[in-house]
Amino acid sequence: QVQLVESGGGLVQAGGSLRLSCAASGRTFSTYWMGWFRQALGKEREFVAAISRSGGGTYYADSVKGRFTISRDNAKNTVFLLMSSLKPEDTAVYYCAAAVGLRTRDSEYDYWGQGTQVTVSS
Repeated sequence: QVQLVESGGGLVQAGGSLRLSCAASGRTFSTYWMGWFRQALGKEREFVAAISRSGGGTYYADSVKGRFTISRDNAKNTVFLLMSSLKPEDTAVYYCAAAVGLRTRDSEYDYWGQGTQVTVSS
């Protein structure tokens, strides 16, 4: 069982940066791939990024590649999403999730946080 709690969302101007954090409970954090998803109002939830158990492997959606960076600190049971060069279209609720392997579909993730709102103003 893994419980996830996101933080770090907020309002930022276009071109700015935000760092999201996701704190996990339990001693099995390092056994999971971690992912970030987002859901804009009226749209389906979409994959953003994923990171391997050790942190040595990362994978990004094309829409955020080069602007977002996913990382993790297994000693602190935390995964991060550094978002730079933010655009209004990045506005969404951002969720972290845990899976047993590299997954890009939300149905394949086992545990989810409650989400944190990110709003990018133009």
